[in-house]
Amino acid sequence: MKLDIISVIGIALSLAAILLGQFLEGGSIGSLLQFTAFMIVLGGTLGAVMLQSSMKVFLDGLSMLKWVLQPPRIASQETLEMIIDWSQKARRGGLLALEPFIEEQHDLFHRRGLQMLVDGAEPEVLRETLELDLDAYEQHHIEAAKVWLAAGGYSPTIGILGAVMGLIHVMENLSDPSKLGSGIAVAFVATIYGVGGANLFFLPVAGKLRYWVGRHVANKELFIQGIVSIANGENPRVIEAKLQGYLS
Repeated sequence: MKLDIISVIGIALSLAAILLGQFLEGGSIGSLLQFTAFMIVLGGTLGAVMLQSSMKVFLDGLSMLKWVLQPPRIASQETLEMIIDWSQKARRGGLLALEPFIEEQHDLFHRRGLQMLVDGAEPEVLRETLELDLDAYEQHHIEAAKVWLAAGGYSPTIGILGAVMGLIHVMENLSDPSKLGSGIAVAFVATIYGVGGANLFFLPVAGKLRYWVGRHVANKELFIQGIVSIANGENPRVIEAKLQGYLS
């Protein structure tokens, strides 16, 4: 799969800006690396997200993370060409001429639509059935993408919780003033992780995933419109002109 360069640049740029800013201010980059704070923020955020999600939605949300760096292949042009080819064959040989193409469809959505078309389903029944499938697909994948949106909501609060826990530890050691400055600095690293994780990773990831879900949905809408147009017996050139709008 093709690597999404803009996502790579975005991640690298955000991290570089923070680390460079810390360096230019005279701070130590190592002071931003605190395993305990990282564990509190990541573990607390993960637990909260798991609590609000079903197992399938949570796992699908994690699985979709790869779309950020390796976008899913959405072959809208190929779908359009396939629909036009089917419409031409149906116009010459009738809908039964499309039956050999059913087994060639690896996409279950395409296979079901073509099977119903060959079986002579009424156009409105065909549209209604496929749109129900599409609605279920969209709803599930949007919910999966919201796993990252939820993480972006919980992360800053968990970061503040980690900072408060760190300050409690500092207050317990007031008898040693030499450790107060470093202890407070370490405590606030958790806030950096929480706020930074939300705004530099979790929320952008959620937005990127919702974008790709939208692209998938648009491609399926193209297929529905095309298959219904074939069922209505429309001219292939008219179908092509109608579907071109989805490509833009």
